[in-house]
Amino acid sequence: MVEIRRTSNSRRRKMADRFTEQVAKKEALRMKGIRHKDETVWFGLGMFGIVGWSVAIPTLVGVALGLWIDRTWPSAYSWALMFLIIGVVLGCINAAYWVKKVRSKIIEDDE
Repeated sequence: MVEIRRTSNSRRRKMADRFTEQVAKKEALRMKGIRHKDETVWFGLGMFGIVGWSVAIPTLVGVALGLWIDRTWPSAYSWALMFLIIGVVLGCINAAYWVKKVRSKIIEDDE
């Protein structure tokens, strides 16, 4: 004859606690989805656009300024290259600012 063993109370309590935690996590994820339902794929693509343009515009302005300086006052140094690098650095700083701003807004909404 097969003997059926019952689980101990401590094991049963651990299983119930684990189940409760899983349900709580899924409910929190569902509530987060409800709060952020307006943020679709277009929101993400828009964020890529903001980051891209915030790097591209300062870079192009830097190159244009550098080319103008090179043509106006010729020198041994390439001002276009220097301003290209400065534009990329400023653009990356600008992009980091926008990403940080949106990220902090998302974190604030979650709390």
